[in-house]
Amino acid sequence: MLHCYRKDPAFVSEPDFVMELDGELIGQVIYVRSEIDCDDGRKVPIMTFGPIGIAQKYKRQGYGKHLLDYSMEKAKEMGVGALAITGNILFYGKSGFVPAKTKGIRYADDPEADYFLIKELMPDFLGGISGTYKDPEGYFVCEKYPDAFEKYEATFPKKEKLKLPGQLF
Repeated sequence: MLHCYRKDPAFVSEPDFVMELDGELIGQVIYVRSEIDCDDGRKVPIMTFGPIGIAQKYKRQGYGKHLLDYSMEKAKEMGVGALAITGNILFYGKSGFVPAKTKGIRYADDPEADYFLIKELMPDFLGGISGTYKDPEGYFVCEKYPDAFEKYEATFPKKEKLKLPGQLF
């Protein structure tokens, strides 16, 4: 997904970061433009990010939160008003995210989702807004181009798919 998404027009390079420790790549985060389709017909630009990933042996040591907070500060400096993410409130809540439905924003795929989270980077950015958020099209590269995805994946060693602590699905 990341390989393709960095070529997508929604990709935003400024807050796209990798994290290194002693010359080893241990983490990454990617940001893309997205929007809220407001109930009054407006479209409010925001951003989303993810996946955010930390190498397994460095998880639960604060690196993910550090990478997230650093990248969010860069997004704020760029003038981004809010960020949306589908994720675990136990992790993202530590960085100020709340269930989006508490701010009047619904997730198109599951309007009552507690795992659809939002954070205002500008105070009261979401004031008076109600609407729906839909994942950017680029997130579905695997579904749109299954043959290309499988061909690219085949260039890597096979891995067992695991469900690790903190994952929603």
